[in-house]
Amino acid sequence: GVYITTTGFGLVPAGIMIGPEHARPGDAIIVSGPIGLHGIAILSVREGIEFGAPITSDTAALHGLVSTMLASGARIHTLRDPTRGGVAAALNEIATTAQLGIEIVERDIPIPPTVQAACELLGMDPLHIANEGKLIAFVERNDVERLLTAMRTHPLGRDATLIGYATTEHPGVVVARTRIGGMRVVDTLVGEQLPRIC
Repeated sequence: GVYITTTGFGLVPAGIMIGPEHARPGDAIIVSGPIGLHGIAILSVREGIEFGAPITSDTAALHGLVSTMLASGARIHTLRDPTRGGVAAALNEIATTAQLGIEIVERDIPIPPTVQAACELLGMDPLHIANEGKLIAFVERNDVERLLTAMRTHPLGRDATLIGYATTEHPGVVVARTRIGGMRVVDTLVGEQLPRIC
């Protein structure tokens, strides 16, 4: 096989501070689109497993979407890419770094049916599956609609969705409201759910 390695360089505009330490209680949490596509696409090819409809990786350059988001005027506190370890790892990193709690709603998380089916078949959690063309944003609660409207004008953000909020309760812990109304802790995996992809 062929392995291609690239490194991206860029400039952060003055006054923009979007590291995980800047997330605040009350922030709304937005994901830019459907999750789990990259990890399941790679698994499908590596292991020769077919899941009915073909699954294509979501690999994409996010700088254009980020520029659109920053230009919206929404007060964005944190941006994070949910790559290795998926959404679960990204949210846990933010919760730990900012020492706040995170509550997400499972039914609001955009999971493609093919990804959901593959995860159910293999006993995996879509929240732990790698993504390569998605981002997570923590934004001032009052600016949610402004940011979602801006994101949905960009091809990579047209399915942007509000999935939860940051809270002062249970600092450093991510919890999800399940589809049946219960709550479960969403932890970072100790090992790897999938062999390392990149």
